[in-house]
Amino acid sequence: MDFQLSDDQRALRSGMRDLLGAVFDRDRMRAAVEQGGALDRALWRELGAAGFFALRLPEEDGGVGLGLSEAVLLFEEAGRALLPGPLVATHLAAGRVKGAAEGAAVVTAADGDRPVAHLAEADAVLAGGGPLDGEALRAFVAAARPVRSMDPLTPLHLPPPEPVAGGPGRVAFAPGRAAGPVGSGPERVAGHSASAPGCAPAYAGRLRYEAALLSAAEQLGSAARTTEMAVQHARERQQFGAPIGSFQAVKHLCADMLARTEPARAAVYAAAVTGDPLEIAAAKLLADEAAVRNARDCLQIHGGMGFTWEADVHLHLKRAWLRGATGLSEAEAEEELAAGLGGAPPRSGSSAAYGPGRSQAGAGA
Repeated sequence: MDFQLSDDQRALRSGMRDLLGAVFDRDRMRAAVEQGGALDRALWRELGAAGFFALRLPEEDGGVGLGLSEAVLLFEEAGRALLPGPLVATHLAAGRVKGAAEGAAVVTAADGDRPVAHLAEADAVLAGGGPLDGEALRAFVAAARPVRSMDPLTPLHLPPPEPVAGGPGRVAFAPGRAAGPVGSGPERVAGHSASAPGCAPAYAGRLRYEAALLSAAEQLGSAARTTEMAVQHARERQQFGAPIGSFQAVKHLCADMLARTEPARAAVYAAAVTGDPLEIAAAKLLADEAAVRNARDCLQIHGGMGFTWEADVHLHLKRAWLRGATGLSEAEAEEELAAGLGGAPPRSGSSAAYGPGRSQAGAGA
């Protein structure tokens, strides 16, 4: 059995890297930061034209006809480039929301009480009762509350109803915590009523795990990129007449980053082939850890300049924190694994197990 990437898969990954290098280079990424993370509709349509969102739709439905393994490769490249926008939700909405497959529509997800990304720019919202658009979407947006995001490329809103305390613009979102007034100690949000659209998870069953895996692929791409950034800086930065990469402490940091990235890569690629819920939960845990800890180590290697706004390291760290709290969070993934080890069925909200993923371009990513 050969689990190496096929030639077609390598070409697909290389093509996406080239495309993102052309349409979303560092200058455009920094321009998006200065614009508060406003979504570039032209870029979104270019992604649609390249097949990013329609990758797994059947060819007879206008898609590319590939599988989850290939989708993971594209999302890994998106994570490397810090590509903004609700990529996972729009990809999963292809075939369900008009225009999503072509990049003509921006689709986000209201996942329980968690903040919703890019809500103000969305053409549809995936919610527990199905996609919201038109008048239902406008009512949802009007009742939502903007919150201050840790990631300048990801504007956030709290789904209705409004929080118990704190006014607009005074609410923060931190990993592993709910939202609440800044500086008020442990943050807290009032529970949603059963009729609130944002109360039920956006994804259930198979889609829940696919969303978690694609998010893990983005984390993997970020972890790989910060490793490269750290190694490059360690080679170029001189202290005491020698590159800092020659110092043992820096060597150990770089080695640790690689030692986190490659097991996460193996786990994400394997989960894309098998589609097993427990393997996806494990992959999400490993990828989240690699993305966050690698960004921290990369910042450490950059020294004082790593803490500056001009450096890109903090953007990877903030996005990694944010992704870690979406899809399967750390606590949820650990519960999935614990339940699986104890023989309990996956806590997917679906009675059907998620079957194996498919790959039409090779044996597996």
